[in-house]
Amino acid sequence: MQEKVENLLKEAVDKIETAQNLKEINDLKVLYLGKKGPVSELTTHLKELSNEEKKEFGKILNDLKTELSTKFEEKIAYYTNLELQKKLASEQIDVTLPGMKIPTGVPNILEKVIEEVESVFMSMGYDVVDGPEIEEDRYNFELLNIPKGHPARDAQDTFYLSGEEILLRSQTSPVQIRTMMEGGGNTPVRMICPGKTYRRDADDATHSHQFMQIEGLLVDKNISLSDLKGTFDVIAKKLFGSDCETRFRPSYYQFTEPSVETDISCFACKGSGCSICKNTGWITVSGAGMVHPNVLKNCGYDPNVWSGFAFGFGAERLAMLKYGISDIRTFYQMDLREISTFDRKDVE
Repeated sequence: MQEKVENLLKEAVDKIETAQNLKEINDLKVLYLGKKGPVSELTTHLKELSNEEKKEFGKILNDLKTELSTKFEEKIAYYTNLELQKKLASEQIDVTLPGMKIPTGVPNILEKVIEEVESVFMSMGYDVVDGPEIEEDRYNFELLNIPKGHPARDAQDTFYLSGEEILLRSQTSPVQIRTMMEGGGNTPVRMICPGKTYRRDADDATHSHQFMQIEGLLVDKNISLSDLKGTFDVIAKKLFGSDCETRFRPSYYQFTEPSVETDISCFACKGSGCSICKNTGWITVSGAGMVHPNVLKNCGYDPNVWSGFAFGFGAERLAMLKYGISDIRTFYQMDLREISTFDRKDVE
């Protein structure tokens, strides 16, 4: 029996040494150490032996299994490492090859414009304030001197969500109202509130049911229209160049008195007249005015002591003028052929 074990060991070792790959060595392991292999078959002879012989032969079988397992594991490890080295060699990267050009995006053009405006106003001590897009009627209209039934409500054509009390804000002015009310009627306010607004407009090249507004408010003592003019001059020159001129024209808004339209000199034709300015030499960019006394009262401020000005820009309007974009829908569509036009140094 001892001789049979020795012959089996020699035979298995010879085959292990001549195995050519990982598959062959794994097959040999199953062949010799499997449940139906010759090593397992030897254990069937244990029942033919006495107790003393069983102990001795059992030790011989355990030594055989241990030695064969060690031989198999060594060979498996060798071929596993060999295959790994071959795979690494085949997947080696040539670092001297030129790199692939990876397309990169650019900052969102509306966010870029808003950030520019925010930067200018923050340098003048203004706070950037946010507010809810789902708003109450009283903040969006009533406290802004636009009571129920007022024709100005029709012009804004509002998205109502719950009766006529809850709505999608049609302007960011409610943020101004909330900020003034938090001031308690005795605190100066200096803030801008950029954000989304919603109106029932038919989408076309110059209108959208959703658009970005940048509204601002300053409330303090002894504020006049000249303060508004000076502030508007600073913004216009920062956005459109130091040679940009500004002017005010009389207008009407429910929440300001007096109200003005704010114009800038045409940056394309320098005032001589072109298609952008409709041959007038001027471009209207925002509405503004002195805060109406009723609005001050509604928010707890005494109009005999406090005064202020308010203004509002359309972010899309500013971006269209500054970057020569002719269709407002470009900002909200995912046509890469149009978006790629934003990939310019002046918007990076």
